[in-house]
Amino acid sequence: MVEIRDGKKVLVTPVSAEDLADIKIGDIVYLDGDLMTCRDVAHRRLVEGGRELPYDIRNKAIFHAGPIVRPIQGQDDAYEMVSVGPTTSMRMEKFEYEFTQHTGVRVIVGKGGMGPNTERACKEFGAIHCVFPAGCAVVAATEVQRIVEHHWDELGMPETLWCCKVKEFGPLIVSIDANGDNLFEKNKVDFNKKKDAAIEEICKHVSFIK
Repeated sequence: MVEIRDGKKVLVTPVSAEDLADIKIGDIVYLDGDLMTCRDVAHRRLVEGGRELPYDIRNKAIFHAGPIVRPIQGQDDAYEMVSVGPTTSMRMEKFEYEFTQHTGVRVIVGKGGMGPNTERACKEFGAIHCVFPAGCAVVAATEVQRIVEHHWDELGMPETLWCCKVKEFGPLIVSIDANGDNLFEKNKVDFNKKKDAAIEEICKHVSFIK
């Protein structure tokens, strides 16, 4: 579901392919509902090891992130988020097509761009990739309402699957939309067109440097 809330476009899980149809690269969205941290080892376990995820993320969201959490005093098996900054998404690129195909995840969040594997996954399966601004890990943690489940703890804190409820998690910049368009690749083309003229202009002002 998509809600417009105080001028913000908020994706509310469960999210459908139809919900993402009008969302384009460069759009800014927020997320309410289910978000699971999911990094390298979890992707590898599923794609290469054939292991099922212990938490259903169909029509939900994942976050390429290795958070810091701490136990909540006086509560059994309860944790709170301290810091949750995005991990470089390109590390998951080689797994993301098969991962998306198998899990049905709709919203993938991380840092930086992704490539052709993820473009193909988003186009074929109706998903998007979004960028969470780097350097805002503590802010991101404040947008986590609670950790409801955790799995694969034996992998250590950063690789554990922390299954969270979030509220207006973002801002998230759409970098790959459900058409497979890629903001980072588009920007590379645009910047390269301007590069020669920019270099020529800069050289005029620093020609005294030998």
